[in-house]
Amino acid sequence: MNTAQFTPAGTTTAEDLGRIHLIGVGGVGMAGLARLFLTRGLPVSGSELREWPSLAGLRALGGTIHSTHEAANLDGVDTVVYSSAIPQDHLEMVEARRRGLRVLHRSEALAAAMTGRRTVAVAGTHGKTSTTSMVTMVLQQAGTDPSFVIGGEISEVGSGAHHGTGEHFVVEADESDRSFLIYRPYVSIITNIEADHLNTYGDLANLEAAFADFARLTDPDGFVVTCADDAGGRRLAETLRAEGRRVWTYGESADADLRMSDVTSSARGVRYLAEAEGRSLGEIRLPMPGRHMALNSAAAVLAAYLLELPVAAAEAALGAFPGVRRRFERKGVADGVLVYDEYAYHPTSMTLALQTLREVAGDGRLIVVFQPYRLYRTRDNQAEIAAALGIADELVLLEVFGPGEMRRPGEGSAALIEAVPLPAEHKVFVEAWDDVPAEVARRARTGDVVVTMGAPPISLMGDQLLDALLARTGGAAALGAGVDPDGAAATAG
Repeated sequence: MNTAQFTPAGTTTAEDLGRIHLIGVGGVGMAGLARLFLTRGLPVSGSELREWPSLAGLRALGGTIHSTHEAANLDGVDTVVYSSAIPQDHLEMVEARRRGLRVLHRSEALAAAMTGRRTVAVAGTHGKTSTTSMVTMVLQQAGTDPSFVIGGEISEVGSGAHHGTGEHFVVEADESDRSFLIYRPYVSIITNIEADHLNTYGDLANLEAAFADFARLTDPDGFVVTCADDAGGRRLAETLRAEGRRVWTYGESADADLRMSDVTSSARGVRYLAEAEGRSLGEIRLPMPGRHMALNSAAAVLAAYLLELPVAAAEAALGAFPGVRRRFERKGVADGVLVYDEYAYHPTSMTLALQTLREVAGDGRLIVVFQPYRLYRTRDNQAEIAAALGIADELVLLEVFGPGEMRRPGEGSAALIEAVPLPAEHKVFVEAWDDVPAEVARRARTGDVVVTMGAPPISLMGDQLLDALLARTGGAAALGAGVDPDGAAATAG
């Protein structure tokens, strides 16, 4: 998608949009934007064919939700908002243009909501949602009451958006369609840069150039934060510093501006010591495992430090961080089998997540239920995805989720499973969704960890797996956060 057709952030405010209608309002990103507008007191409607969990909350806030797509949904509407998932020939898009209504991409509408605020925009190939959530909670702990829109829901908060009274606005900036080039941040955080969305960029060089352009949009009085441990982040920092821009880095690298040391991860969580400008910032703890989660938190700590917020606020917020739904989210335990859900679908994030789940599994086995996301990504990264899945003891593979994509012979999960380096008896391609729970129940043993991983629909599988495991004994499943039998804290991440 060419951002030349988009209007960069300017003086338009959310109030200038009038009555707002969102096409496909049930998705996490669109639902979050709708929630933000509603809590800001604006009239909002939306259309959605599926009854997503977020819709009940939008109705409770006064939103009008249509369960059909039709021209009449636009009656009385001033502005129509769409995401990159909505085709230009969608019935409501065509009708909006025919009526001469204002039509905005989600990022343009979000930019209008950010007008007049100091925006903290978080971009990167991996870790955007978790890092954005951590930054938000640190600012909240510091008493600044930020507005935020996140591409996921903070666990226990149950929302990915909020209209705050403070000067800061925290937002997850999406690079997949170049729409992050619309924003004008005060703080830009770039967690890492790896090859992804090459259907948009063509190659890694063009992707890195886009991240550099995003960083250059940062307010001259603000700053850029990136990861010294990431090759792409390091190259970006060198480029920007050569241009005289204000860039700060974090990581375990000796030359990181915020240096992490003594990083320790276990099933109980991750901890490390932080130091900046020769000053100890103390010990940072998170109640979930994973060195990648430690890196995400370091970005939040560094941003808080540079915004001159109390380091104690960062320590307290991260120490109580509840995690983000679909990021290392504990679904429950049934018949001695622990079930998690994880959004990862890029090979690097898959590897990190599965290595962390290995820590949680301990002496048990790791069973992965994976639904690949997008044919082009599965095809182009087949070897890397297969290697990541090889970390599992058992693999149950579903067909690729790729709405609107045409699968050619030899593409998809049938090809992927052949590449996974597991013995044939430890991997299986299950074509029918309804057959997956029984297959997992047949393979899982007491003490095992099962994770549903990948494309958005797989998040709906966890409860079905728990039911299937429960049916083996007729007992009761323990759902959500709690304590594992071995005493390790079970948290979402």
